[in-house]
Amino acid sequence: MTASRTPLSRHDAADLEARILDAALIQFAKVGVKKTTIEDVARQAGVDRVTVYRRVGSRDDLVQAVISREVATLLAVLGAMPERHDSIDDLVADIFVTVVTRWRTHPMVERILTVEPERVIMKLTVDGATTFTMCLAATATILEGAVARGLLADADDLRTRAEIVCRVVHSLILAPHGTAQLGSDDELAAFARRYLVPVVTNARG
Repeated sequence: MTASRTPLSRHDAADLEARILDAALIQFAKVGVKKTTIEDVARQAGVDRVTVYRRVGSRDDLVQAVISREVATLLAVLGAMPERHDSIDDLVADIFVTVVTRWRTHPMVERILTVEPERVIMKLTVDGATTFTMCLAATATILEGAVARGLLADADDLRTRAEIVCRVVHSLILAPHGTAQLGSDDELAAFARRYLVPVVTNARG
């Protein structure tokens, strides 16, 4: 295949980039990042390698783009949650369980954690500023939504509370093994109710 020289409409360009990211996600889930080449992604997407480079970039750019898209998709799901709950405890527990279980069962994450865990650590630490900023902004928005629904008292430090919660979740993702029993949804929910709800509500025991 050869790269098309005809300018694409914004809609067509978005569809093409989505197809490339879908292909990259499939390849990363199959063999991990290290064994995936631009040619593999191009073949999977039905385009040539020049198109992949032009539309997204290098393999590292593909990884970041896929991760950012997956995070954005999850955050959109979380953003609708305040409308489904009548208590802040239930909301926080639902968010925590959803984030951790989605992370644990994501095919790309599972593969990369198995074959090249150091890449996940890099993407969530040294190279993770963009992803963390997205998560922080979305969590702060969720808390503002909880305030609007009367589930949480308004405060000038909501963003700080959101950051603390994000950092706890971030840490659990990077280092999942510890003394806390977090194997089931019920255990995750109980952890959120006991340790994260007080942070969100600023309760002092």
